[in-house]
Amino acid sequence: MSEHRRKPPQQRGRRAAQPSTSGRRAAAPPTGPTTSSYGTPAASSGAPGGRAEARRAAQRSGGRRRAPAAGAGAGAGAGVAMGAGRAGRRAARPTPAAKKRFIDYPRSDQQGFRRWTPSFKQISAMCVMGFGMLVGLFAIGYAMVGVPNEANAAARQQNNVYYWADGTVLGREGSTNRQNVDLKDIPKSMQNAVIAAENETFWTDSGVDPKGIARAVVNMAKGGDTQGGSTITQQFVKNNFLSQEQTLDRKFKELFISIKVGTTLEKEEILQGYLNTAYYGRNAYGIQAAAQAYYGKDAVDLEPDESAFLATVLKGPDLFDPAGGLSEAATPEANTENAKDRYFWILDRQLELGLMTQKEHAQYSKEFPMPQDPKPVRGDSAQASYMMETAKRYVMAKTGLTRDDFELGGFQIYTTFEKGKTKQLEKAVKSAREKHLKPEEREKDQFVQFGAASVTPNDGAIVAIYGGEGVDKGHYNNNADTSGIQVGSTWKPFVLAAAMEHGTYLSDGQGISPESKYDGDNGIVIKTQDGSPYLTKDHEPFRQVNEGDADYGIVTLRQAMEVSANSPYVQLGMDVGMQRVRDTAAAAGISDHSFDALNPSFALGTSTPSAIRMADAYATFAASGIQTEPYSVTKVLRGGDDVSGFEKPKKKQAIDPNVANTVTDVLEGVVKNGTGKQALELNRAVAGKTGTTDDNKSAWWVGYTPQLSTAVTMFREDPKNPGLLSMNGTGGLDSIHGGDIPTRVWVDYMKEALKETPSEAFPEPRPINNVVNGGNVPEEKPEEPEEKPEEEETEEPTDEPTDEPTDEPTDEPTDKPTGKPSCGPLDWNCDDSGGQDSGQTGETTGETTGDATGDTTGDATGDTTGDTTGDTTGDSGGGNGNGNGGNDSGGWFGGTGADG
Repeated sequence: MSEHRRKPPQQRGRRAAQPSTSGRRAAAPPTGPTTSSYGTPAASSGAPGGRAEARRAAQRSGGRRRAPAAGAGAGAGAGVAMGAGRAGRRAARPTPAAKKRFIDYPRSDQQGFRRWTPSFKQISAMCVMGFGMLVGLFAIGYAMVGVPNEANAAARQQNNVYYWADGTVLGREGSTNRQNVDLKDIPKSMQNAVIAAENETFWTDSGVDPKGIARAVVNMAKGGDTQGGSTITQQFVKNNFLSQEQTLDRKFKELFISIKVGTTLEKEEILQGYLNTAYYGRNAYGIQAAAQAYYGKDAVDLEPDESAFLATVLKGPDLFDPAGGLSEAATPEANTENAKDRYFWILDRQLELGLMTQKEHAQYSKEFPMPQDPKPVRGDSAQASYMMETAKRYVMAKTGLTRDDFELGGFQIYTTFEKGKTKQLEKAVKSAREKHLKPEEREKDQFVQFGAASVTPNDGAIVAIYGGEGVDKGHYNNNADTSGIQVGSTWKPFVLAAAMEHGTYLSDGQGISPESKYDGDNGIVIKTQDGSPYLTKDHEPFRQVNEGDADYGIVTLRQAMEVSANSPYVQLGMDVGMQRVRDTAAAAGISDHSFDALNPSFALGTSTPSAIRMADAYATFAASGIQTEPYSVTKVLRGGDDVSGFEKPKKKQAIDPNVANTVTDVLEGVVKNGTGKQALELNRAVAGKTGTTDDNKSAWWVGYTPQLSTAVTMFREDPKNPGLLSMNGTGGLDSIHGGDIPTRVWVDYMKEALKETPSEAFPEPRPINNVVNGGNVPEEKPEEPEEKPEEEETEEPTDEPTDEPTDEPTDEPTDKPTGKPSCGPLDWNCDDSGGQDSGQTGETTGETTGDATGDTTGDATGDTTGDTTGDTTGDSGGGNGNGNGGNDSGGWFGGTGADG
C-alpha cells in the first residue's frame, strides 16, 4: 500500500512521548482540516507507532532495542530512547535480598545495640498481643468463676470453746456476737465513715478499683494513712463467700466474684452485707454487735463520732482498740494513740469528700469518743478471761494461723489449767485483800493489784494463774503475764547460780562456793573487774545501798541471800560478769525481751519478766537444772481435726544439776533463817526468795517445792493513769516486802494446792569447796595457824585449867544469845540466825567469856576463847544477822526482815 494512503494511528488515552533534544517539551502539532495528510505519521501525530517500530527492531536484533535510524521521526526516536533507557535500568538492577523472617528479631538490617532494640512496630505488636492475651484470660476467668450459692463460715460465726485440764468447759468465746441488721437501721453517718475510710469510689466503681489499689500501695510506701487497697465489694466477697487466707487462688476468685457481684447486686445490698460481716474486734462481727460492744447501744442509735470510731477499728482491732490487743505492741496507750490519729483522719476525709459538713466536722473534732470497757467473756471463773487470753496467745504463737483466722472461731482448745488450783489461788488473793487492805479507809490501799502463776517443775505446765479481779470489775490486763513489773531481789539466785557455774575473774573461771565472803556494808563502792570504781553518768563512783541502809559487814553469799543484802550481790555480779548472769537467767527460762540494761543494778532485778516466767525459771532449780518451756495448751481441734504443733515442750539440762541443787539449798535457808520465814507454815521442804524494788513499787515472793513452783507479785497502779505507785503505807505498813502479803498469798494457796500431794525432800547437793572471796574482803591472817604450835608449847602447865573453862564457858554464853549451838559452815539444816555477820558477836562473846571465867582461866583463856568463838559465830551466823530480822514487825504477817 502506498504510504500516503496509511491512516494515522489512533490516540490510546495517553500522550505519546515528545522528543526533545533540548530537554524542553515540544509544541503540540496543529489539528483540524489544515493538517496535511502527507509526511511521516509519527511526525505528524506523535503516536506510539515509534514504539511498535522499536519493538520490531528489538526483535530483529535479538531482543535488544537499538537507537532509531537517522531520519526517523521525532516521535519514533523518543520512543526508542525511552525503551532503551528502561531496558538499561532493568539490566543494572541488583539481585533482590532474601525474604525477611516473620519476627525479625534480632533485627537483621541493624548493627550493634540497635540490632537488639525492638522496633516501634515490634513493640506495638507485642502490646497488642499482650492485651489480647489478658482479655482472653479475663474472659476465661470470668466464665469459670461463679458466685457461691451460700455464705461461708465468716457469715456463720462459730464459738471457740476452751477446756480445763480435766476436759470440762472452761469458757466460750463468741456465743452472742452477731446480729444482722438492714441498711435502713444503719445510720448514714456510719455508711459515710466507712466509705471515706475504705473505698471513696464505692458508689461508682465496678467492684474493683485499680486506682484505689495503686493509691494504697503508694501511700503505704510513703508511710501515710490509707484507704484499704481492696474495695468494699471485694471485702464483702472475702468475708461472705471466701476464706481469709492470703493465697493467689483466693485473690483470683475474689477479683472475678467481686466483678460479678458488682453487676448483679445493688450497691445498697453490698454495703449492708459488708457492714454485717466485717470484724470490729472484741469478738464482735457486724455493726450491731460492734455498737453493743463499744458503746452499749444499737447500731441505729450511733452518733456520727461513734460511727467514725467504729470505721477506725476496721483497719485492725488489735492495734486500734483503746482497751489493748493481743500482740505485745498493742498496749492500751499505744492503741489509743493509733485510734485517735485514724479517727481524726476519717473526719477529715469525710469533709474532703463532701460527706460531712464543716459544722459537723468542727463539732466532732473537739473530742475523741472513747468507747466503754470490754464486756466480760462468759466462763465459770472470774479468771476465765485471763486463762483464755493466755491460751489464745499460745495457740497463735505455735501455729501459722493469723488473728483473723483464729477469731473466726470453730476451735476447741484444751488447756493445762486445773480448776481446783485456779480457784484456790483466786481464793488466797481474795482472802489477803479482805484481811489486809481497806481501800475505802486508806488511800494507799487503793489500786493494789496482784498477779500469780503456778508451774509444774520438770514439765512446764501452767496449772493456775491469777490475772486480776476480773474484766467484769474493770480489770483487763493479765497480771500473770504482764512484763512491766521489776522482780527485785528474786533475781539474786541467778547471780549466785552464774557464780557457782562460771566463777568470777578472781577464781580463774572456776565455780565458787556460796561460803565465799563479800563485803555487805551499806554504800560500798562497786568495782569493775580491773579493780577501778564503776562510774555513774556523773563520773562519780557508784555506791550500792542496802535496804534500810543496813550494814552487814563481811558475810558469806549464803548469809547475804538470807538477809537479802544488796551490796554483796551487786559486786558478785560485776565479778562474774553481767552477761553471764543474763545467760544463766535465760537458760533458766527468762524471756529475752524482759531483760534490762547490763549495769550494776541488773543484779538486783531491774528486769521485768512475768509471773509465769519467774515461776518457770524457779521450777528449773526445783528440777535440778532441767528447764522446760511453760505451756498452757495440750491439744487444739478445728472442725474435729487436730491442729498440729501442741506436743509437750522438750526438756533440756539448762543448769548444772549440782549448781541448781545448791541454789535450792541456799534458798531453803532464806525460808529457815531469813526473809521468807512465813513460808515455814507449809510444813514441808520449801525454797524461795523475796523481792522488793526501789520506792516499794512492787513486791514478790517466788517459792517452790519439788512438785510445784509459784510466783506472786503485788503492785499498785491506777488503770486510768498507767504507771506504778509506791506501796509505802499500803496495808497499814511502812512498806510492803516480798515476805509480807505476797508470801501470805503463796502460803494460803500452796497449802490447799498440795493438800493431797505427799511431802518430798529436795536432792542433797554436793559441797562446792572453792571459796573465793570478793576483792574488798581482807585476806586471812597468815599468823593464825602459826599460833597453834605456841599454844602447844604451853600445853603442859595450862592443860588442866584451859580445857575445862574453854569447853564450858564457850558453849554457855554462845547458847544464851543464839538459843542454839554454833553451826558449821556446811551444816545447812542448822539454824544459827542469831549470829552477827561481821564477827562482832565473837568479840563480844569472847569478852564475856573471858570475864566470866577469868577467876579460873585467866584473861588469856578468855581472850583465846573469845577469839575462837567469835570466828565461829561470825562466820556461820546468818539469817537475821545485824538484827535485820527485827527491823520489820510484818504486821499480821509473822514479821520478816527487810528485803532489798
